[in-house]
Amino acid sequence: MNYRQKLNDLIKKNDGLILTKELEEENIPREYLSIFLEEDKLERIKRGVYTTPATFNDEMYVIQQKNSRLIYSHETAIYLHDLSDRDPLEYTATVPYGYHNPYLKEENIKVHTVKKELHLLGVMEKETIYGRKIKVYNKERTICDILKDRNNMDISMVNEAIRKYLTGKDKDIHLLLNYGDKLKISSVLRKYLEMFV
Repeated sequence: MNYRQKLNDLIKKNDGLILTKELEEENIPREYLSIFLEEDKLERIKRGVYTTPATFNDEMYVIQQKNSRLIYSHETAIYLHDLSDRDPLEYTATVPYGYHNPYLKEENIKVHTVKKELHLLGVMEKETIYGRKIKVYNKERTICDILKDRNNMDISMVNEAIRKYLTGKDKDIHLLLNYGDKLKISSVLRKYLEMFV
């Protein structure tokens, strides 16, 4: 199979979105990106990110692909879990202490840091509106995170998220309390649970 065909297959497999690192993984020379750009088969979205002209830019997916340890959290997780009717003004994500990626500064992201041993607590996959999988904290971890950061957030958004979580069918109060203990937010969490129950 020639490189042109390999690149076409990769574009089709990825629904029109290509990252430079994927070319390297498939051993496709970068010069084929240039060829496809000249032929208007691809457009450069940002450094290392290319799409076909008919493809929508899935920004959340792209950001996470370029920042592998980034997990969507707080306001963004609230939105992804339908715990708020508001679209986030900027993406919010969590990385472990000590994680440094120069691309993070280029993105419109509010970044939180957490101890390395707590970074993967409650991670799950959700789909973006374009159907690509991204990592996000589950509802229980999200509730704990927003309570921990409640003084830096819109309190009405925090209250709405907790209310929607508690009235929803797929809640796990035991897991929520467990996360509250691990994240050292259990006393505040219990006060909020008493207020809303």
